[in-house]
Amino acid sequence: MDKKGAVSAFQYGERAKSELIIASQLITVLSGLKDAERTGGKKIVLQCLESIRIELQFAFRATSNQEFSKSIDNLNLAISLVESNDYDQAIKTIGAAVSNATTVAMLAWQELEKHEFI
Repeated sequence: MDKKGAVSAFQYGERAKSELIIASQLITVLSGLKDAERTGGKKIVLQCLESIRIELQFAFRATSNQEFSKSIDNLNLAISLVESNDYDQAIKTIGAAVSNATTVAMLAWQELEKHEFI
């Protein structure tokens, strides 16, 4: 990975981590809502998850890093779990997606250190 690619991967990885952590927090809030609030909240959370998926797809296309593909797969599973009201498992699956994004950022950071860019 060259320096430019490492900078790009690091930025995408950090952004993905942040967005996925927010998604996890939103699902936690959703799980505590009741009846009509949950119905409306679920629609909003699912739209947020879809937006994050688009961002992850963009990151994957820009970097070709397979960890982003794995993160997308985990997010797709989390979306299905939210749709079926399995919020606890959805949060765990989002955690796996965060781990994938963290791997991208960590490897990019190491590459930047190697080139004494950081």
